Amino acid sequence: MTTEIIHSIKQFTDLTESEIAEFIDISKIKNLHAKSYFIREGQVPTEFGFVLTGLFRYVYISEGKEFTKVFMPENSFISSYSSMISKIPSHFFIEAIEDSKVLSISYNNWQKLKLQNPKWNFLLVKMLEKGYSVKEKREREFLLLDAENRYRIFLEEFPNLENRVKQHMIASYLGITPIALSRIRKKMQT
Repeated sequence: MTTEIIHSIKQFTDLTESEIAEFIDISKIKNLHAKSYFIREGQVPTEFGFVLTGLFRYVYISEGKEFTKVFMPENSFISSYSSMISKIPSHFFIEAIEDSKVLSISYNNWQKLKLQNPKWNFLLVKMLEKGYSVKEKREREFLLLDAENRYRIFLEEFPNLENRVKQHMIASYLGITPIALSRIRKKMQT
């Protein structure tokens, strides 16, 4: 397991194996069942995680309606980071869609690690840049593309996700109803 974690984190940074081992040593493995939460809306987060196995989604729930912000598969960092650094309640849930395993680190341990080794700041910058890029792209798609084109992009970006995620979750990610998604699927099959 440690070798897989080291390999995954090395995709983001040039930290050495021993430096990554320090990160692992101050982290803990969390097993989450499907439909459980890594972070709940209203909770002040004190940790973030690295998805080892499984699948998560960031979801807002308002008046009984779900709005899926993003899907986070294996090798993704998950967090309500702005809430964690501001010490304010999260506005969304991070829900396990499948049984999942996460390497979790407390914000306090993360701060200590960054002070001891500035290379971890580079990893943080990479994580934030990736998150910002995804957010900007998603906003552009919502403003400029219709639902069918957003669905096509979803299929391209997440080629195996459709089989792992329920239709209503995909629809909420696209900003449409499950019925509208069914129509788009039928149209694309003909």
